[in-house]
Amino acid sequence: MDSEDEQEREVAPEAVVADLDVESTLRPKTLREFIGQEKVSEQLELVLHGAKQRGESPDHVLLSGPPGLGKTSLAMIIAAELGSSLRVTSGPALERPGDLAAMLSNLAEGDVLFIDEIHRIARPAEEMLYLAMEDFRVDVVVGKGPGATSIPLDVAPFTLVGATTRSGALTSPLRDRFGFTGHMEFYRPAELELVVRRSAGILGIELHADGGTEIARRSRGTPRIANRLLRRVRDYAQVRADGAVTLEIARAALEVYDVDELGLDRLDRAVLSALVRSFSGGPVGVSTLAVSVGEESSTVEEVCEPYLVRAGMLARTPRGRVATAAAWAHLGLTAPPDAVGDGQATLFG
Repeated sequence: MDSEDEQEREVAPEAVVADLDVESTLRPKTLREFIGQEKVSEQLELVLHGAKQRGESPDHVLLSGPPGLGKTSLAMIIAAELGSSLRVTSGPALERPGDLAAMLSNLAEGDVLFIDEIHRIARPAEEMLYLAMEDFRVDVVVGKGPGATSIPLDVAPFTLVGATTRSGALTSPLRDRFGFTGHMEFYRPAELELVVRRSAGILGIELHADGGTEIARRSRGTPRIANRLLRRVRDYAQVRADGAVTLEIARAALEVYDVDELGLDRLDRAVLSALVRSFSGGPVGVSTLAVSVGEESSTVEEVCEPYLVRAGMLARTPRGRVATAAAWAHLGLTAPPDAVGDGQATLFG
């Protein structure tokens, strides 16, 4: 099969399902198994155990932070620690108050309701959620116009766990109704090494210490990315080596998958290259930059920019995006004298 056929071939549905099954397998089941986020874990443990000792449902929990840091895993852990059932939905799925009312009315006492991307919930459903969170009841409006009637329905006491990647997009009335808010931070490389070693043990991968360190170092501070890279390196090790993930194998595999030594992928480097080579380092607007790399503005702004800014390679200014001296150096180019920064990437950890 030639390369064009390979590019056009679709991923088999069973392969996608298998990958999702692996992700589910790798999720920690208890707070003791959860790696990293020590402050949030400690605070959450106090909230849960205090409520259990009082024999009541814990306060509602809001988890905020970038994607892939474990918000969904913590929601599952909260339900497991409480010995309760977990009901899962997402903000975009709750378009009408009736959608939310149907879900709330089916909750049993002590259940945990997890709403992912809660900042995207429709306003009418959000207003219904206010009453449910405070008074454990909802008002369902039957009919229209002057003949409309509001019917109050009691809701069993429950704990709402909301997850958001944009806490600033939450309305104040909704944010204020959460009794506990935990902000998830990016992981340090040493913490990601623990994540990679744990996942390798579950998946039965022969992982050398230096191989795990290399994968963790290129995982952008995100466990989800670390686990994904581990699975791709495993594929490379099985097909082109003896199955063991060493430093050399990890480096060779990540080169094949276009992940460089700082964790930048093809799109990251395309953005930096366009910024430096096409716009002389900027400043340039994000929409213009996105067009130059053939991507949507939202993709560049939400997927690429956060890591490039954190890595010290891109700066946001009132006039637009600017490449720092570190970006020029990473591309093997000499930065102009007025370039932002000192040429050293300021990575986390």
